[in-house]
Amino acid sequence: MARNRGVMSDQLKEELAKELGFYDTVQQEGWGGIRARDAGNMVKRAIELAEGQLANKENK
Repeated sequence: MARNRGVMSDQLKEELAKELGFYDTVQQEGWGGIRARDAGNMVKRAIELAEGQLANKENK
């Protein structure tokens, strides 16, 4: 069975991890090494960015 591709690109995940301050953990331990809270914060921030982009498109 084929794995589903993730919604977020690796580049976006890395940028968010840097912004949120846990990129060093990702580099040392991989994505499995981050805390659930960090993963949740990353998803929350990605949603905020997407909503902002959508609002900008609607206002144009």
